[in-house]
Amino acid sequence: MRLVVGAAIIRDGSVLAARRTAPAEAAGRWEFPGGKVEAGESPEAALVREIGEELGCRIEVTGWLGGSVPIRDTHELRVATARLLDGEPVPHEHDAVRWLGPEELDDVDWLGPDRPFLPELGGLLLSSGSDA
Repeated sequence: MRLVVGAAIIRDGSVLAARRTAPAEAAGRWEFPGGKVEAGESPEAALVREIGEELGCRIEVTGWLGGSVPIRDTHELRVATARLLDGEPVPHEHDAVRWLGPEELDDVDWLGPDRPFLPELGGLLLSSGSDA
């Protein structure tokens, strides 16, 4: 199984969600931005690289949400909490980004693999109210 990592970027008690444009079955749905971990790359380094490519900003991984979720039979998703270090997220590979508070997590159509992380993330957002 190939590891895919997503970033739950937290700021001021909200998390950043990104809307996919491709593939067709995922277009218009929301996810934690990120991507595949390359050979010889740590999951943290992959997230920093992917967020730089996808959103043009720099992050710091602050922790990992519990568990992992299979994506088809070939990939496994893990989601990290992160905070912005530099820049504002600007979508390069998505068509929109949106900051969601804990009460807004159900307002968007999340991709299936991202959904299992929402309860833990919602609790984190409620308890922190600030950067993770």
